[in-house]
Amino acid sequence: MDVSSEKNPNVSSSAEKTEEADYVNAAKVAAKNITSIPGHQFPSFSKFFPLLASYWLILLVVIPLHIHFHLIAQSELKQLKANQKLLLEENYNLTSLNEELRKERKNLTEQIETMEKTWNEQNVSRAQWSIDQYCPKGNNGRTCTSCQNGWEKQFSSCYAYNDAKPPDQRNWEDARENCRTKNSDLTVVFDQTEKDYVNTQSHDIHDIQGYWIGLRAEGGKWRWIDGSDLTNQTWIQQQPIDGQCVTSLQGREWKSMSCDEKNAWHCEKKALSV
Repeated sequence: MDVSSEKNPNVSSSAEKTEEADYVNAAKVAAKNITSIPGHQFPSFSKFFPLLASYWLILLVVIPLHIHFHLIAQSELKQLKANQKLLLEENYNLTSLNEELRKERKNLTEQIETMEKTWNEQNVSRAQWSIDQYCPKGNNGRTCTSCQNGWEKQFSSCYAYNDAKPPDQRNWEDARENCRTKNSDLTVVFDQTEKDYVNTQSHDIHDIQGYWIGLRAEGGKWRWIDGSDLTNQTWIQQQPIDGQCVTSLQGREWKSMSCDEKNAWHCEKKALSV
């Protein structure tokens, strides 16, 4: 240890101050050397602030938009899946319906074929029935007539007079249905000659009050069952009232009465040309 330094503290203090001054001078020299490099500048925070602010602004706009469009995309995807499910269900239903329609078509085709077969058989039966009725077999073979047995030919028609007694008489609708079962209908009168003939065949027997013919009131008019209107209004004096039908009886003019009353009746059909 240096005795002189222990004895003189001012000497030590002066040395320390010299070292400190050297350190500061060295720092200044280093700083001067750095700033003296050509083109070198220290960045300023104020220069970077607008750029950073722009980045943040972009992030604040882009992120919510990204989230928004992502949610929209998810919603649309969900809706598309739901629509796809509905379409698949509809396709399944249409496939099932198509199968049912195919089966129904097959059944209808079979029914039509059966009906055609039955119809053809019935036609043959009707033809045979007509032959047997109009051309009955005899000892000398078949002899054809214009009207079948039980019918009377007059003009170009065949007439059947159903002079039923009161217990067996019918209302107008039932009488017409009876005629239809015989391939005929209630009588439609064409002219005065036919009217007179029908009247002569409307026999006043068995307490019969009249014979139904094919004339009734419809819509305030006297109308035949073939759809034509009565042209000669002198044939019946009573006014047409719906629910009234006309009867014929020998010895008196035509008379209307309720279609629900029961009477005898006349049937008519075309005569066969032989």
